[in-house]
Amino acid sequence: MNAYTLGDAARICGVSRQRLRYWERTALVRASVRKDSQPAFDFRALVTVRSILGLLARGVPLHRIRRSVEAVRERIPELEPLPVLRLWEGSARFVIRHEGVLMEPDGQLVLDLDGAAGGAGVARLVGGGTATQGARMHRGAVEWFERGCELDCERATYAEAAEAYRKAIELDPEYADAHCNLGSVYFNQDRRGMARESFERALEIEPDHVEANLNLGAVLEEQGRDESALRRYRIALEADPMYPDVHVSLALLYEKLALPRTAQAHWRRYLHLAPQGAWSDVARRRLHAE
Repeated sequence: MNAYTLGDAARICGVSRQRLRYWERTALVRASVRKDSQPAFDFRALVTVRSILGLLARGVPLHRIRRSVEAVRERIPELEPLPVLRLWEGSARFVIRHEGVLMEPDGQLVLDLDGAAGGAGVARLVGGGTATQGARMHRGAVEWFERGCELDCERATYAEAAEAYRKAIELDPEYADAHCNLGSVYFNQDRRGMARESFERALEIEPDHVEANLNLGAVLEEQGRDESALRRYRIALEADPMYPDVHVSLALLYEKLALPRTAQAHWRRYLHLAPQGAWSDVARRRLHAE
């Protein structure tokens, strides 16, 4: 069985590494195996990622996809729902076909009369049950987090993104990813003090959070605290040696610290992990100048 690293899977599917990492961490996409403690993905997982991207391209919000996936997994644990999850033609309803039966994710049996969506009859198949308050609150936090992810790519929507992340944190104060992303928005708004507080809060919750360590290191480096920044980058490296951006940050800082050989080792590692990455031309120029 071929297993692709997170970086390779992200490149093959045309999705950012950070987004795929989040989908894997929140179990929307399941890693098939782990290599050196890192997630790896088989072909079925790549199909799952492409299914998500196809639904997003059709305008389906990610929180709807997630809710439907969770509902199917709860009722049919052996079924990986995304490759078989379909929008009912002519409506906004999701349906799946399992063992010859057409149903909605919440367990309602769909009777496809004459193959027409408008004439479909519906009968209860499995009782739904009610979620606990804690589960509902976390689900709401995830929805606000994902809303923030949709908004934090454009300067014009930074304020809305920050508000979405704050709402996620209100619902789940221990949501490390939301604290980290909120910090990134603050950083991009030149609110360095608030950014640092958010990154530090993320690390109180999850000390080996890769992005929070990396981002806090960038703040510290800006403040001239190079040794403290280096410690943060090294923690990020230990947590995920396959993350290309960690190697960029280390290479640049080692150059600043007049340690060119160590910097070159990280440029080489970066090129191995991301030969077509955003820093690949810089890495090649640095190595060519050896």
